[in-house]
Amino acid sequence: MKLKIFSIILSLLIFAQTAVFAAPFNAKAKTKRIPAGTQFSIQLMTPLSTTGGYDGKEFTGILLTDQTADSDVILPMGSLVRGTVSRVVPARRLSKGAILYLDFDHVVAPNGRQLPLSMSVVGRSDLTYDGGITTTRGYTDAMKQSWQTTKKITKTATDWGNDTFEDPAGGYFRIITLPLSALGGAIGGGGYYIYALAANAIKKGKDVMVPNGEVLNVILTQPVDVPVI
Repeated sequence: MKLKIFSIILSLLIFAQTAVFAAPFNAKAKTKRIPAGTQFSIQLMTPLSTTGGYDGKEFTGILLTDQTADSDVILPMGSLVRGTVSRVVPARRLSKGAILYLDFDHVVAPNGRQLPLSMSVVGRSDLTYDGGITTTRGYTDAMKQSWQTTKKITKTATDWGNDTFEDPAGGYFRIITLPLSALGGAIGGGGYYIYALAANAIKKGKDVMVPNGEVLNVILTQPVDVPVI
């Protein structure tokens, strides 16, 4: 008997919850607007990649800050944001990296309503002109990265020659070691850059990996009206 009563109560609760989500939105309900141009910070709860058939994969994130209107919190920190990987462009030759496009679908309001979203990722140096996340945009971009590696090789060698040897002669010994290590670093860095000139023209670009826990900065491209209780 107790089991039967419990089953009836559970059924009623499930029906009530379903009715809340299925009920049409009341146009007269009080809402507050988050305007277009508002920036959000979203922490991903799902790792994303351009490998392994991620095209169409759903992902989830959480808001990292409260969204307010008229001093009232209308979308609290921790609200769920859901979306999908809308498109994946594979990596290609000439060091053209893969591209990951994200579609932010909706945010879950405090009353349980799913509010449609239109947002774009911003503030990343690895974005394409149309808002995708990439690794390298092509040969020129890859060579810029190789140049940074070349400078790092030269600097590391120079610092090694300056810092490794203790000089009891008051610094005069570094007059020899510093130029030699700098020359070695320049030769090593130059050799790497020459190699990169050919390698970046032949090899494919890298895949995009966005790990679980990474924070994405996004901007709202359409306003959102949030029902308030």
